[in-house]
Amino acid sequence: MRLRYYHTLILLNNFPSKLITMSTQTSFHSPPLKKCFSSQRNRFYTRRPLVTVFCSKPISHNDSLPLKTNGFSRTYTSHVTVPRPVHLENLNEAKVEMQFNLLKTKLMAIGIDTDICVPGQYTHLLCPSCQGGDSVEKSLSLYIENDGGSAVWVCHRGKCGWKGSTQAFAGSRPLSIKMSRPIKKTREITEEELELEPLCNELVAYFAERLISKETLQRNAVMQRKHNDQIVIAFTYHHNGALISCKYRDINKMFWQEVDTKRIFYGLDDIEGQSEIIIVEGEMDKLAMEEAGFRNCVSVPDGAPAAVSPKELPPQDMDTKYQYLWNCNDQLKQASRIILATDGDKPGQALAEELARRLGKERCWRVSWPIKTGDVNCKDANEVLMHLGPQALKEVIENAELYPIRGLFNFRDYFDEIDAYYHQTLGYELGVPTGWNNLNELYNVVPGELTIVTGVPNSGKSEWIDALICNLNQAAGWTFALCSMENKVREHARKLLEKHIKKPFFQARYGENVERMTVEEFQEGKIWLNDNFHLIRCEDDSLPNVKWVLDLAKAAVLRHGVRGLVIDPYNELDHQRPPNQTETEYVSQMLTLIKRFAQHHGCHVWFVAHPRQLYNWVGSPPNLYDISGSAHFINKCDNGIVIHRNRDPDAGPMDQVQVCVRKVRNKVAGTIGEALLLYNRVTGEFMSADNEIADNEMK
Repeated sequence: MRLRYYHTLILLNNFPSKLITMSTQTSFHSPPLKKCFSSQRNRFYTRRPLVTVFCSKPISHNDSLPLKTNGFSRTYTSHVTVPRPVHLENLNEAKVEMQFNLLKTKLMAIGIDTDICVPGQYTHLLCPSCQGGDSVEKSLSLYIENDGGSAVWVCHRGKCGWKGSTQAFAGSRPLSIKMSRPIKKTREITEEELELEPLCNELVAYFAERLISKETLQRNAVMQRKHNDQIVIAFTYHHNGALISCKYRDINKMFWQEVDTKRIFYGLDDIEGQSEIIIVEGEMDKLAMEEAGFRNCVSVPDGAPAAVSPKELPPQDMDTKYQYLWNCNDQLKQASRIILATDGDKPGQALAEELARRLGKERCWRVSWPIKTGDVNCKDANEVLMHLGPQALKEVIENAELYPIRGLFNFRDYFDEIDAYYHQTLGYELGVPTGWNNLNELYNVVPGELTIVTGVPNSGKSEWIDALICNLNQAAGWTFALCSMENKVREHARKLLEKHIKKPFFQARYGENVERMTVEEFQEGKIWLNDNFHLIRCEDDSLPNVKWVLDLAKAAVLRHGVRGLVIDPYNELDHQRPPNQTETEYVSQMLTLIKRFAQHHGCHVWFVAHPRQLYNWVGSPPNLYDISGSAHFINKCDNGIVIHRNRDPDAGPMDQVQVCVRKVRNKVAGTIGEALLLYNRVTGEFMSADNEIADNEMK
C-alpha cells in the first residue's frame, strides 16, 4: 500500500511566479521613481488571506493568471506547479505519522510554523528569529526529511542567518534510505518570456540621481518589468551575450530572482580574459564602478552572509551558497589580482572573507571606504560615487591593499612599532639595569625575553633572582608573578622582606648582631609584598604543568599588569609527554610556549633549570649544555646565566658569587662575560664585588 502525502499550496495573489525573494538594506526613495510608481495602489507584498488547497494531482499548466500593466493587459502563463505526490513504500504509516507529529511539536516550540510543511520538500516561512525584517519576508527555508523524522532550516536574510536542525527522536535514523535530491533542470529564459521593457524616463532619472548614466544602463542591459500595477527594475544577467538570469528590485527595496536559472556573476562578460577584476556586493555598485572607469567589475548575485562560517570549506558540489563562483571558475582562474570591494558593514566583510577563502587570499586585495561625513565612512561603491565623485572611487580602487593572510605580514605593518623602538618611546628598549654596575655591562632585563638560570645545587640561583626582582621593583616599579615551588610561602616572604628592608627577619644566629626589622617595618613590608608579587601555587598534591602555569600568569598580566614571571624550578613541574615524543622534542615545545607567552605579553620570564648530575666535578661553574633534559635550554633562550658560589676558601671569599652570562641574543641588552657579586648572608642582599673592593681601597 502506498502512503500519499497531499501537498499544500499557498496562493498569494501578489507573489510573482518563478521568483525568489531576498532582502537588502539600501534605500529606494527617489522622487522621480515615486512618480513612476504613483499609480500604484498595491505593494508587491500586500498581505492576502492564505488559501490552502489539498491536491491529488498537479494543477494544469494551462491555468493562467491575469497580469495588469500600465496601459495594456495580456494573458500571463503561470509557471507554478505542484509536485506530484511523494510515494514512500514499505514504511510503517503509523510510525511515520507519529514521528512527523512529534517533529512538528518540536519545531512549533521554537517558533517555526509547520502548518503548511510537507515531508520531502522545502518550505519558505517567516523566520521566528528576525521576523523577516522590515519587509516581513519569508526568508526561512525549512526542509523535512521524507520520513518526517528530522528537519533542517536556515534564514537567508543577510542580517540574520539563523540556522539549525532537530530530530523527532534523539539519534533516530530515517525509516527508509534517504532519497537523493533531484537535480533541478536549468531554465532557459528570454526577454520576451519575461516581458522585459526598456527603462522609462522616471527610472533613468532615478539612476541619474545616483550618478549612473543612461549609457551605462544601456550597456549593462538594465531594463524594467511591469507587475501588479507597478514597475520593477530588472538587472539582466548575461553570459556570451545570452540571457542567463534576471534579478528584480521593486519600490520597497525587495530583491528577487528568476528560479531554476544558472547562478553567475552580474556583468560576467566584462571580466572575460581579464587579469585584474573587481568584485562588489550589488548591481548598483557594479554600475557605479563603471562610472569611475572600471568595466572589469562583477557583482555577486545573492548578497552577503551574516557572518563568516566557522566550518571548513565544503566540496564544490555542496557549496550551494557560492555556486556562482564555481560556475564562473573559467573567468576567475585567469585573474591574478582580485579586488574585493564589498560593503563596509559586518555582512560585507564576511562576504569578502568567504570569497577570499575560495579564490585564494594570495591573489586578493581589499578596499577601505573613505569618510562620507564626520566619522561615518561610505558603505559601498555607489555611496562613494554619489557623495565624493568618480575620482574618489577611482582612488579607492587604486589604493586597494593586500588582503591579510594570517601569519604573513610586511614590515610596513609594524612601522609604528619600529618608529617607537627607534625613538625609544616603547619603554625599556635597552633593557632595565639589574642594580649591579658590573653586571649591567653584561645583562639587562628586556620585556618579552626568556632567561634560563642554572647552577649546581646551593649556588644561590633562587636568592639571586629574588634580589634581582627586588632591584627591578625599586628601579622600574615592575611587579611579578612567582611560581616558586621549592619555597614555602612564609619562607619566600621572609627572603623578599629581608632584601627589601635590609634587615634580618629573625633575631637568630644568621642575623649576627644586626637589629631585627621592627613590627612597623614588617607591617609596611607585608603591604609591599601584597602590592608587588602574585603567587602561582598548586594547592593540592598534584604537580602543575607548564600550560597551567602560563594560563595563570596570563591572568596575572591582564589583571595585575605584572612585567615578570619566575618559574623555579623546571624539575618541579609535571612533564608527562606522549609515548612517541622524545624529551628533546618535549623541551623544545615547552620552551616555545614560554617564549610565545613572554613575547605576546611583554613579560620577562626567568626559568630555573638544574644541571644534570656532574661526574668528576672539580668545583668549576657548569655549562648551559649541562642542564638536565636537552640542549634546547641554551638553544631557545634569549639569555643564559650560570650562578656559581665559591666553595674554596683558597680561591677567594666564601661569600663571593659568580654570575656567568653565557648567552645574550640581543646585543642591545648585553654581552657574554662574568661579574662577581658578594652575598650578604644576614639580609640576603647581593652587592657588586667591584664596589666592595673600591670601598676597601679607599679605606
